[in-house]
Amino acid sequence: MTTYAVTGATGALGALVVGELLGRGVPAADVVAVVRTPSKAEDLAARGVTVRRGDYSAPETLPAALAGVDVLLLVSGNEVGRRVPQHEAVIEAAVDAGVGRIVYTSVLRADTTELALAPEHKATEELLRRSGVLFTVLRNGWYTENYTERIPEYLARGAIVGAAGGGRVAAATRADYAAAAAEVLLGDGHAGAVYELGGTPFTFTELAAQITRASGTEVGYTDVGVAELVGILQGAGLDEPTAGFVAALDEAIARGDLDADPADLVRLLGRPSTPLADAVRASVAV
Repeated sequence: MTTYAVTGATGALGALVVGELLGRGVPAADVVAVVRTPSKAEDLAARGVTVRRGDYSAPETLPAALAGVDVLLLVSGNEVGRRVPQHEAVIEAAVDAGVGRIVYTSVLRADTTELALAPEHKATEELLRRSGVLFTVLRNGWYTENYTERIPEYLARGAIVGAAGGGRVAAATRADYAAAAAEVLLGDGHAGAVYELGGTPFTFTELAAQITRASGTEVGYTDVGVAELVGILQGAGLDEPTAGFVAALDEAIARGDLDADPADLVRLLGRPSTPLADAVRASVAV
């Protein structure tokens, strides 16, 4: 039997991928949840999943975490600025453990985009190419939840405030990305593939319209300059570097950095991605 491991298995994406594997008939004994804090994975252990400690920042934990693993999903770390050495440690441990293939969650057009998050992903993809191990790259776009989780804020303000202009975001739900990852983990013919994954693109104006329809409360989109957005974010409590980083993401949207053709995601899912209207309605109903 093939043994599958998922790093960050208690995270928002990793937990969904584990659920997808189990839901598709992979025996729980053949799934390894690699987590920083095993006590947070008691629900997975109760389902029969093997839980192992594996900390990107503690390389000594990784050999045991990956022992006997055949296919690994390396979910990118969340510590921006530290991810390249962290990912390198996982890749090296995977090679030493004899992992047959690594699937990595990257970002849209990692090798060409100006997106501020891209350089670490590009560097990780290069590490994979040099490692000699078979690999597949999932260049995921934005999560729809980046916006639906903020709906209470938008409703309270009556507006989405940003600096994205008419730029489009090819976002998809975490569940969609998890289903695509499971398909790649389990399926044949994905070695060496690089998938640009995104849902049906939408603008912030379209997002605001969907929130208005679902909630019955008028929400519009207010477009401001990048410098003005930085000031607004600082006024909301963000420090200057963080506010600048967030505003730069909106600037990237305006450039088109987060727009994408949904064809790759549709092909992996075997269906269209979750419509924005459905995701918004589900969030408003909670």
